[in-house]
Amino acid sequence: MSDFDPAVERRTVIETQPGQVDTVETVVVRHDSSNLGWWIAGGLAALILLAVIWLLATRPAETTTTDLQAQSVAETEAAQARADADRLALQAQMTSNAQTVDIARSDAARAQAEAARAAAEARAEEARAVTALSTPAPSPSAPVSTPAPAVVTPTTPQP
Repeated sequence: MSDFDPAVERRTVIETQPGQVDTVETVVVRHDSSNLGWWIAGGLAALILLAVIWLLATRPAETTTTDLQAQSVAETEAAQARADADRLALQAQMTSNAQTVDIARSDAARAQAEAARAAAEARAEEARAVTALSTPAPSPSAPVSTPAPAVVTPTTPQP
């Protein structure tokens, strides 16, 4: 309760000059005991504080120059790794092709050696045949034996 009672009218009468009376009214300010205004102000402040925290928490992080440089270096290294992988794949393919060529060359050399061996055997057979023709036939003074007649049976091995 205030020290002014609202039921009592407060008027101050001042006599400025004889016969003239001025009346001054006193305004009494009364303090309410209600804290509703403070509760509204506190709730509004809490809402503003929550909004600021939410804005700070959801904004994207600022990228610094070092972050950008690190990202650039990582991208460059990734591109270099891809280029190295491509180069190694091409080199492996060329090595595989070279191995295929080497295998083909060795097969060709083997075939040439086989052909040379076959030609040498053919010349040797030809030389034997010429030698066999130039050797004298057996003389007729030696008795010629007649071979026994051949008997063919179903179990006889065939040449």
